[in-house]
Amino acid sequence: MEISEIKQQLTISNVLHYYGLKTDKQSRICCPFHEDKTPSMQVYYKTQTAYCFSSNCKTHGKSMDVIDFIMHKENSTKGEAIRKAKEIVGYQKPDSKERYQPELSREQFLGNMYQYFKNAVSNSKPAKDYLQQRNLDFKKTEIGYNAGQFHHGARKDENVINQCLEYGLLIDKNILGRTGEKAYGVFGKWCICFALKNRNNEVTGLYFRSTLNDKESKHFYLKNRKGLYPNYPEPNTKKLILTESIIDGASLLQVKEIAENYSVLACYGTNGLTEEHQQAIQELPQLEEIIFFFDNDSAGKEAVQKYGAMLKAEYPKLKITTAEPINKDINETLQLHNEEIFIELLNNRTALNFSFSIENKKEETKEEKAPFGGLGAIDFLKRKHLLKNLNQEIGKAGIVGEENSRLLLFLITISYLNKSPLHALVQGSSGSGKTHIISRIADLMPQEDVLRFTRITESSLYNWGEFDLFQKVVIIEDLDGLKEDALYALREFISNQVLRSSVTIKDKKGNNKSSHKIVKGQFSSLSATTKGETYEDNMSRSFLIAVDESKEQTQRIIEYQNKRNAGEIDPNESQRTIHFIQQIVRNLKHYEVINPYATKLNLPEKVHKIRRLNEMYQAVIKQVTFLNQYQRKLTKDNQLITEIEDIEQATEILFESIVLKVDELDGSLRQFFERLKKHVKNENQDFILRDIRQTLNVSKTQVFRYIQTLTELEYIKQTGGYANKGIKYKISYWDNYQKLRAEIKDFLMLQIQKLKTENNIAPSKPKNKTLSMIVNESV
Repeated sequence: MEISEIKQQLTISNVLHYYGLKTDKQSRICCPFHEDKTPSMQVYYKTQTAYCFSSNCKTHGKSMDVIDFIMHKENSTKGEAIRKAKEIVGYQKPDSKERYQPELSREQFLGNMYQYFKNAVSNSKPAKDYLQQRNLDFKKTEIGYNAGQFHHGARKDENVINQCLEYGLLIDKNILGRTGEKAYGVFGKWCICFALKNRNNEVTGLYFRSTLNDKESKHFYLKNRKGLYPNYPEPNTKKLILTESIIDGASLLQVKEIAENYSVLACYGTNGLTEEHQQAIQELPQLEEIIFFFDNDSAGKEAVQKYGAMLKAEYPKLKITTAEPINKDINETLQLHNEEIFIELLNNRTALNFSFSIENKKEETKEEKAPFGGLGAIDFLKRKHLLKNLNQEIGKAGIVGEENSRLLLFLITISYLNKSPLHALVQGSSGSGKTHIISRIADLMPQEDVLRFTRITESSLYNWGEFDLFQKVVIIEDLDGLKEDALYALREFISNQVLRSSVTIKDKKGNNKSSHKIVKGQFSSLSATTKGETYEDNMSRSFLIAVDESKEQTQRIIEYQNKRNAGEIDPNESQRTIHFIQQIVRNLKHYEVINPYATKLNLPEKVHKIRRLNEMYQAVIKQVTFLNQYQRKLTKDNQLITEIEDIEQATEILFESIVLKVDELDGSLRQFFERLKKHVKNENQDFILRDIRQTLNVSKTQVFRYIQTLTELEYIKQTGGYANKGIKYKISYWDNYQKLRAEIKDFLMLQIQKLKTENNIAPSKPKNKTLSMIVNESV
């Protein structure tokens, strides 16, 4: 083996691992060549060298490669050091069975898999053709290829399959192959592959880029993404280039002059400057300049301005500059030009201008207050009045009015991140906007987690893979269109989070045999219906939410539509807000929640199905605590602790649903009845249906359905009239709905005020009219 081959195969990380030496966060170690125990030796992963800054060291002033390091460590000649290096290469080189060992760490296993993917490139014509098309040289840059064959044939092993399932390289779809054996889906199949690395230069994540012309499935990250590409920058970095994508970063690393004079760090898209990127930048004490080299399009330029301003505010002494590729992005520029073009582009980079004119100062200040990106989302989650601020952002995303309902739907939807997800039935008459509101709430979730269905067939839910519906958001646009068998499966899924079925399959000989199929479903769901009460009775953990069909809400919607059509509402602001809220959801971490006040909370005795509603009330309190996780304390067992503020906010949000549970009229019917009472004015006044249709602007079908139900419940009665001239009705039961609402509100808020008094917390001012206020007004 030649010295060049040894240096190519043996990294400084391998040598340190062999001698049991570990680096700190700044990639420094205690030098093994003198007695000083402070970390004085710097390790440079990019150049694969080490340098000791201590004047007491015999190596001081020398930049050591792996051979020099071994020679000094072993106190040997260069020839002996080379032989030792060969031994270490043999020690480090994975045994053909090593990736099958069951006790490998995530880093070791992914490192071995990545080595397998790298070896596969030279044997794969599709991979080489694709890399040639992208002008990427796998001999200069570390690139792998996943042909999806690593668990087949002679390579098949239960240990590797189990670890691939654990880390996400294989997906259990709960199906059998033609041979009758279990078949798996391969994550990132037919993709080139890049490694994401931690501070110790270990592989902690993988990024896959499809080699097929599939516009919908281009980029894949392994679940629980960790690590940076190509690695953490060296601590002595002075100039750092940030690219928009990993392939752009790989393209720049092929340019020798750039690799030697700059550090490169790839972001994960225009919204992909993550907290880990921020932490890595923070750990660069000698950093002088950050160069943004994003795509030459509007999204790239907006991201540069956004992140540039954020970094400038964080590090005011840093120089922030930008370079723009000639073509759409760096890789496309590499395909169409020589490498020298990048040196010219970097030499002509310009400083970002963060100043603004007096005329635009007010507007710019408003934009700066809105946090964007990964770090901005966390800052937003740490701010006071989180729910109020979030509700305003949801409004900017295009949901007009419905302030409490939209916030409750948001809390219900993000419950898919927890072990006990919640569900909502949004009820309203035809054309009331119920489908619109659930669709817009779904837009606020990370779209990779959302499944939208217009129709669900009788057996389709049984045919998903075992974990395909795990941590998902399910949107059902028309629950009324589902047949009974499909509804039964959905009810079981919601109640038990699992479907078990006995199915018939063929064995290896083609004979039929029975098999047990399991589909697990930890998902939250939003469904639109005109008959909420019918389904709500049969679905546990399901909230019934009525769409606001009042004249005031209709007027708000019309005003919004008119402003949008007049160009007074910026559609880009809505999209920016949606992306920002998606970032907020992505930054929420799973926690169990403990409510120390749970035993002191009660619901009014008038509530129907109080057992179920009490569980749902406690669940919403937990969801509010979960959303406030960056502002809440943790127990020793890493559980979030509910505060009284969470209970107060949850009560305010859930109040309408609690009232619906007390009221025997459902949401749409209650709204109609209150409008009817307002029109009729007193109990002695007769009315006919034609007058009601024309005055309340309600269709004939809806009025007939409402009147029929109210008659059955004895709220109204027939008093005369004729079929050809119109049947006359009177209101026979004139309930005091507003007083009932006030009584419930008083009951709930008084027990919260009692909790505050017991815990020496100042009582808050009432946001709604209480019973006493209503009584005083009547007096």
